[in-house]
Amino acid sequence: MENKLLFFVFLFESGAGGCHGCADYRNHYSHGLNRLRFYLGEIEAGMVDLQNRQPTIVKESVATALVDGHNLSGPFTAMFCMDLAMKKAKETGIGWVSARGCNHFGIAGWYSMKASEQGLVGMAFTNTSPMMIPTRAKKPTLGTNAMSVAAPANGDDSFVLDMATTAVAYGKVQIRNRTGQTIPEGWAMDGEGKETQDGEAVRGLYPLGGKEQTGGYKGYGLAMMLEIFGAMLSGSNYGPNIRFWNPSNPENAGKGANLGQCFVAIDPSAFEDGFTDRLGDLMNICRQREPADGETEVLVAGDMERQHMEKCERLGGIPYPENQITEANEIAKQYKTEAMRPVFQ
Repeated sequence: MENKLLFFVFLFESGAGGCHGCADYRNHYSHGLNRLRFYLGEIEAGMVDLQNRQPTIVKESVATALVDGHNLSGPFTAMFCMDLAMKKAKETGIGWVSARGCNHFGIAGWYSMKASEQGLVGMAFTNTSPMMIPTRAKKPTLGTNAMSVAAPANGDDSFVLDMATTAVAYGKVQIRNRTGQTIPEGWAMDGEGKETQDGEAVRGLYPLGGKEQTGGYKGYGLAMMLEIFGAMLSGSNYGPNIRFWNPSNPENAGKGANLGQCFVAIDPSAFEDGFTDRLGDLMNICRQREPADGETEVLVAGDMERQHMEKCERLGGIPYPENQITEANEIAKQYKTEAMRPVFQ
């Protein structure tokens, strides 16, 4: 088990964390160390196949591909798919890869950013275990279904959108529970389909936008769109057919998630020249707008993550709450690997 842990952590940090560190480095604490026990639990329960196999291309054209991930590690399959999409984009202008037999791949932004780093527009989509309560319903039916779009601008600048289609990712509820905080209004419902601010009582999440009156049907629609791009095209599980992500449940032993995922790469040079100039200009127009009262600056997608990365650089490490470090060191002791060097906020 010790070797499996080291193998898995390598994949998790390199595949799900990004070229500059893990998800936590980019301030996506919901998808970083917070998830480590879940990933290890999947391995112990035989929910992820760690045999020496590769994803396979089931069907392809010059610009598209259908991939079977064979229940391998999520980041491993996702990088296979994004590499394939980028190769096709460089050859034909666009690469579109949909995959089945997938597992949780960490933050979607890591895969879209891989394309952006090569001068391409990258997109990554996935469905997940059912946690979203559709507009006008009271029972979770769709996942938090994540999406990301990354595009290069001038210099080192880039646009990086990385989001769930629920009001928040469920991991943010877990972080609130870990730090003893209530959750804000508009995040979640309890088992009776009523809004709750008690994170421990959460049984479902509102779509992005919240209730119908505040545009929640748009998040609901986006989640369905991602089911089309991933599950409908690939033939994977979808909606309530996806098992809940709970390694401790004996019913999940040896059972893969069979998530549906989609990876897209687009070569801007196939279109009008000057893409990075126009994108950089638009981003700076937004940043230079006068802030509203009480605000200090206007940001675009990716700026907040860059600010947190700069903070980590100043600190010399990633800041965690003390109980997060305690849990990580308990895991390290259990699997006989190196403990964390703590950096507290």
